[in-house]
Amino acid sequence: MDDIPACAAVINSWIDRTDWFPRLYGPETIQQAFHDAWDKREIFVIGAPVEGYVSIDPAQRKIAALYTARPGAGLGKALLDTAKDGREMLFLHTHVPNDAAQRFYRREGFVQVGGALPPEPPETVPEIRMEWRA
Repeated sequence: MDDIPACAAVINSWIDRTDWFPRLYGPETIQQAFHDAWDKREIFVIGAPVEGYVSIDPAQRKIAALYTARPGAGLGKALLDTAKDGREMLFLHTHVPNDAAQRFYRREGFVQVGGALPPEPPETVPEIRMEWRA
């Protein structure tokens, strides 16, 4: 739980620098969401101090979030490799406008399944589902 503020800072920084993603929740709300999910998910962090994290819902085999402070530095790949380890299948949702994330996931073996998914309120950005199989 010591990593919660740092993980929240990583996603808050991503929101602040992503012009197409609206800020729906303040930093305190995002940090509270980490507290609420911490014991329900498998969460792996990278860096000291924390520079990124991946959050996995093991029951659904869903990557709920993967964010890094330094895109392109190999942190996301290392986290994704950890998430894949020992699993046969994972899926995730990524935002339609996030071309860089989609390219990254494709390089890592994920394929898009179906068309765009409407956002679940209060979210406002459509997503796509991507799946990986070992």
